Amino acid sequence: MPWNNQSGGKGGGPWGGGDGPWGNGPNRPNNPWGNGPQRGGGQDPQNSPDLEELLRRSQDRLKRVFPGRRGGGGPGGGGGGPSLGGIGARGIALAAIVVAVIYGLTGIYTVRPGEVGVELVLGRHVGNTMPGLNYNVPYPFGEVFTPDVLRIRELVIGTRGNGRGATTDVPAESLMLTGDENIVDIDFKVQWQINRDHPANFLFNIEDPEGTVKQVAESAMREVVGRRNIQPILTQERQQIQLAVQQLMQQTLDEYQAGITITQVQMQKVDPPEQVIDAFRDVQAARADQETAQNRADAYANEVVPEARGEAAQIVEQSQAYRDQVVAEATGQADRFLSVYEEYAKAPEVTRQRIYLETLERVFSKTDKIIIDQGAGSGVVPYLPLDRMNRAPSTTTNSNAQGNR
Repeated sequence: MPWNNQSGGKGGGPWGGGDGPWGNGPNRPNNPWGNGPQRGGGQDPQNSPDLEELLRRSQDRLKRVFPGRRGGGGPGGGGGGPSLGGIGARGIALAAIVVAVIYGLTGIYTVRPGEVGVELVLGRHVGNTMPGLNYNVPYPFGEVFTPDVLRIRELVIGTRGNGRGATTDVPAESLMLTGDENIVDIDFKVQWQINRDHPANFLFNIEDPEGTVKQVAESAMREVVGRRNIQPILTQERQQIQLAVQQLMQQTLDEYQAGITITQVQMQKVDPPEQVIDAFRDVQAARADQETAQNRADAYANEVVPEARGEAAQIVEQSQAYRDQVVAEATGQADRFLSVYEEYAKAPEVTRQRIYLETLERVFSKTDKIIIDQGAGSGVVPYLPLDRMNRAPSTTTNSNAQGNR
């Protein structure tokens, strides 16, 4: 045949190894239509296996696996040559069943603890599976993803680690404007995980989950900080800010249907910018001193005011008691006068004499008494001072006691 490869490789036809347009001779070593790639580092064409020999060996192997009827012969019409027609229809059907079973078994898959299986059929989400052994339509018609829904992922905003334990501040992320037009430097950390109820949203609705969480976190923190003054941010409102940022992030991610759950937002550093941090610290110290003085004043007021109120109440009660006493005494005297007047009206002379005598008794009981009788000869009558005699024994007793000492 004129196009066969000759042993010398020089007289070939258009698909031979010669120098024709389809050859791969020495003058056309890189012809793409030549002998083509050869395995094993390039074989000699004369030593390569024949195509018919390969077909014959394959037929022999199939006959040994699936014995059946022999065909009516090869291309020459004889019955002695091996042929694919020698394999029976029963063997082909059995082989097809075995292949189908093996293909069907490839749809079995395992979901590990902490994971959720997301099944797809023809690119459509058909359901989720729990940990354990499960089955889905085999590839390429079906596909399964198993995201870890229990692993807590962490994202730090405001700083970057250099891999050697040190961190670098990122002002573009950490500097924020407050509601009173001040600037505050906030570094915070966000912890999140895949929503185990909606893992398909995490897999297919967002392209860059970590980048999405980062952008949402920055936006939420700036919005919450922008509603507050700098002083509460630096002091007592950190917990409220963390909760507000977490709620706002979760609301935004739910609107995106991102399939992400925010578990915690933690503010790590909250300081004024480095350029003015010293001035802010002075202001903080002054406010602390102000609060200390105010607390002392409140404590003093809490101590003095009750005492003053107690004294005032005591004075009021004493005045009321004195009033009641005076009123009672006046009432008693008025009643006594009325009773005396009633008796006087009954017997005026007797009552008048009685009053005179009682008055003299009351007056003379407090004075020394000297009785003088004008009818005596000398005009002076010796008298007996009874009041002094009554006081003499006591005076003498006191003198004796002092002398014994």
